[in-house]
Amino acid sequence: MKDTQCQKILNFIKEHGSINPSEAYNRLHIYRLGARIKDLRDAGHKIRTDIARETNADGETVRYAVYSLGV
Repeated sequence: MKDTQCQKILNFIKEHGSINPSEAYNRLHIYRLGARIKDLRDAGHKIRTDIARETNADGETVRYAVYSLGV
């Protein structure tokens, strides 16, 4: 696989353990992480999805996906 967005995502997960949409956007300049995760799954990669929760500056709870390599 060439150094495509999918390969960049795989490399990031292998190096850091997981990736979320904010990291994909800010560090890899990938805007549609969910679509690339689907591409990786379609290519046979086992990708796990967890939902993280945080409180934002307005005191609201926000949820977002965190992707990692699955077994």
